[in-house]
Amino acid sequence: MSELSFEQLLEESLKTIRTGEVVTGTVIGVKEDEIILNIGYKSDGIISKSEYTNDSSLNLMETVHVGDEMEAKVLKVNDGEGQVLLSYKRLAVDRGNKRLEEAFNNGEVLTAKVVQVLDGGLSVNVEGARVFIPASLVSDSYEKNLEKYADQEIEFVITEFNPRKRRIIGNRKQLLVAKKAEMQKELFARIEVGQTVEGIVKNITDFGAFIDLGGADGLLHISEMSWGRVENPKKVFKVGEEIRAFIKDINGDKIALSLKFPEENPWVRAAENYAVGNIVTGRVARMTDFGAFVELEPGIDALLHVSQISRQHVEKPADVLSIGQEIEAKVVDFNGEDKKISLSMKVLEAPAEAAEPVAEETEE
Repeated sequence: MSELSFEQLLEESLKTIRTGEVVTGTVIGVKEDEIILNIGYKSDGIISKSEYTNDSSLNLMETVHVGDEMEAKVLKVNDGEGQVLLSYKRLAVDRGNKRLEEAFNNGEVLTAKVVQVLDGGLSVNVEGARVFIPASLVSDSYEKNLEKYADQEIEFVITEFNPRKRRIIGNRKQLLVAKKAEMQKELFARIEVGQTVEGIVKNITDFGAFIDLGGADGLLHISEMSWGRVENPKKVFKVGEEIRAFIKDINGDKIALSLKFPEENPWVRAAENYAVGNIVTGRVARMTDFGAFVELEPGIDALLHVSQISRQHVEKPADVLSIGQEIEAKVVDFNGEDKKISLSMKVLEAPAEAAEPVAEETEE
């Protein structure tokens, strides 16, 4: 039996490696664009910067140091120059994919940081593996601007896992829908008609505002926003504003809200404030051919009939009055049951003085 040379003995003492294998090595050198590892093989292992990270701005010489121990995946046993090509990044992806597969099979809720905001959704990183969350699955409502999620940690579940086709889909909407359903159940279990609640203005339309009560939205109709008249809800409320209202009605999953608290009803004290004979001031709110409606206070309008505007003949109110004009008048009729008040400006005018007869001169 022939004796083996020192080189042959050394080569046999070194381990063998195969493409796709995971190896452990010690960093023996770091350059701007590559890391050199001693992997206990006849050749050193090389990890290029692009196989270490996707972050082109990362400084390898500040991140990795001689003496560090690292694991990497073998890409090629011989790169043509006798070196072993390795990948740190792909090993992380493989392990991340395994983690994602487990989460997919178990329906586990994951938490990860948004690393990129794309035109069609969000990209998150789970232990080196990328997950794409389409815009339609980011929220339970339409999101016009996804930039607010940049660098934020979000929760989601994996609803599609196909790493071969590089299709790993995350779903945040599913969690939000389930959470909202639970919150809605809890909300309806504790609310009742007449109860005062607090909420946040979520959306404003021409006919009212939708208030987020935490689990369900309540509708605050324009007619329930004030005891007075509201022309435009958008001039009264702002999205995100906190308000306090009471529940007027619950019909299935629909909640009707109101700001017209009974104790603030102006008609409660109207009989005293607007008793017949009282002189009042008000603002002309609207006009018709037969008269003008005068707002005495929010929630209480009174009629000033055209015949009661002046002792002089008035064809129609618009000839002498204007919207927004403040007037003084006397209450001539009060009907609390029908909530009707009649005014007169005419009775406050001094009657025209009768002309004195001229004495006839007589001849003496």
